[in-house]
Amino acid sequence: MKITGVPLAGIAEGWLTIEPQELVAVLRGGQVTVELVDRMEEGLPRLRFLEATRGGDQARALIHAELGMVVDVLDRSAYTAVAGQRLYALAAELGRMAGWASFDAGLHAAAQRYWIAALHAAADRLLGANILKSMSLQCYDFGRPREALELARSAQEGAKGVTPRAAAMLALREARAHAAIGDSKACERLLKQADAEFDRVTSTDTEPAFLGYFDESEFNAQVGTCYLDLGRTKEADAYLSHALRVVPATKVRDRATYVIRRASAQAQLGDADYAASLVAEAIPLIREAPSERNMRRVVRVRQRLPFTKADPRARALDDQLATLGV
Repeated sequence: MKITGVPLAGIAEGWLTIEPQELVAVLRGGQVTVELVDRMEEGLPRLRFLEATRGGDQARALIHAELGMVVDVLDRSAYTAVAGQRLYALAAELGRMAGWASFDAGLHAAAQRYWIAALHAAADRLLGANILKSMSLQCYDFGRPREALELARSAQEGAKGVTPRAAAMLALREARAHAAIGDSKACERLLKQADAEFDRVTSTDTEPAFLGYFDESEFNAQVGTCYLDLGRTKEADAYLSHALRVVPATKVRDRATYVIRRASAQAQLGDADYAASLVAEAIPLIREAPSERNMRRVVRVRQRLPFTKADPRARALDDQLATLGV
């Protein structure tokens, strides 16, 4: 991370003051048709699927290429105000995805550059809030919970009147930051808020496609992670166990994340053998969907297991971890 402290919080504050400007046609090339924008937007589900199933390192080049194409169209073409709004929204979402893929691959400065550029393109408040939510998680991962909290708060403040699913997602991101700080009271308040909002989710809600990842499995995993950070390990394990029961088969990287978190919970509960079996379960998932974040997590859990180097269980795990290059 290259940007921290007050400058990072200032980005969020600045985003709150931006008002969407009217987009006008700029005649630099051919006229962008509605049909062309439709075709360009149709690529998003494919990229989301590839990133979720194969990991950020494998998907980021494709996402970057599509983002470059959209930027080129914006720079060189003529378009109506409506088409321009859709193109900028597409650029913002691709920038968010490219940032997330870079973050997942361990390219943190690149992730920040993508996200800041995406914020400039995001006229839609919920899209901008989702970008700030990702930036908050990066701060959380880097042990900067205060900055994570500032970004999460800005995301909540900037996205008013959103659907219950979005409200639950943003409340949980702020809850994660409070849990990392150790503020259990604020965390519990936000967990209750998120739970109430998630109970209101219906299949008839009109929502942007990027919210699709925040399903029952992700909700439970986020709550479980809050309880892990608060030291309430039994509750954490129960939520993480439920997340693993309902996670879709296509979310390979997320399943790996949930398995590793549950391994951490089991290690803290004193069941080293079960924790070791969960670590072993996560390794082929990480091979299938490579993630630098998951590799760091699985190594940390392995290091917490009370096995001596001569223990056959330790040697078996270390041999498997070696296949990941760690």
